[in-house]
Amino acid sequence: MPSTHKSAKTVSARERLKQAQKAEALRAKRRRTLTIGISVVAAVAVIAGGTTLAVKASKNSDSAGGPVAVPANASGPDNTVVVYGNPDAPHTLAVYEDFRCPVCETFETSAGPAVKELADQGQYKIEYHLAAFLDNNLGGKGSRTALAAAGAALNEGVDKFKQFHDVLYANQPAESSDAFGDVNHLLDLAGQVPGLKTEAFTKAVTEGTYKGWATKVAAAFNKSGVSGTPTVKLDGKTLDVIGKDGKALGSEQFSALVKQTLGG
Repeated sequence: MPSTHKSAKTVSARERLKQAQKAEALRAKRRRTLTIGISVVAAVAVIAGGTTLAVKASKNSDSAGGPVAVPANASGPDNTVVVYGNPDAPHTLAVYEDFRCPVCETFETSAGPAVKELADQGQYKIEYHLAAFLDNNLGGKGSRTALAAAGAALNEGVDKFKQFHDVLYANQPAESSDAFGDVNHLLDLAGQVPGLKTEAFTKAVTEGTYKGWATKVAAAFNKSGVSGTPTVKLDGKTLDVIGKDGKALGSEQFSALVKQTLGG
C-alpha cells in the first residue's frame, strides 16, 4: 500500500508540473496577443484619429526610414501641391480631390474640360491638393497608389501629370473597388497618355518610388481643413460645383460661375 501511495504522489506531482507548464504557455500566448493587439490599435489610432504623427514621420523619411523621393515639378509647402497652368496667373483655382472619389469623377468628367481650358487661357492656375482618405474609409490602397503613380507622372512633366490625372478619372473604378491599388492596372492606363510610359516612369510606379511623397501629400490635405471632395476654391472662395441634386456643373455653367466670381 505505501508504494501505491508514493506512486500516486509522483503522478500527482507530474500532473501539477504539466498543468503549470500549460498555464505558463497560455499566459505567454496571451502576452504576445496583447502586445500585437496594442500595436494594431495604436497604428489604427494614428491613421484614424490623428495625422500629426504620420506627418512628422513622413516629413523627412518614408516608411522604410529613408529620405522621401519628391517628384520633379512638385510645388507648394513641403512640395505637396501640383500646379498646372501659368504660375504667374492672376488667380488661383484650388482643387481638392481623391482619385477614388466618385463625386470628383462626376465633377472632372462634367466640368473638367472647362477647368483645363480656363487654365490654358491663363485666367487662373490650378493647384491640386490630393487626398487618400478613401483608403481608410473603404479599405485598400487605391487612392495612395494612384497618387504615387501621379507623382511619377509629375516627375515626367506637369502636362503628363494633368493628362494622367484626367485618364484616372475617366477610368475610375467603382468606389468599393480597389483597382487603383494594382500598379499593373495603373501602368495600363498610363499607356493612354502619349510618351508617359518611359522606363523611369514604369520603374517608379512598379517600385512605389513616390509612395512616401503620396503620404506627405495626403497628410497635407488632412491638415487643410477641407472635409470633403471635391472642394473647389477660386482665390479662396468656395465654388458650388455640385448641385443639391448631386449633379456637377457642366463646362458652360462652370465657366459662367468663374466669370461671375471674378466679377467679369
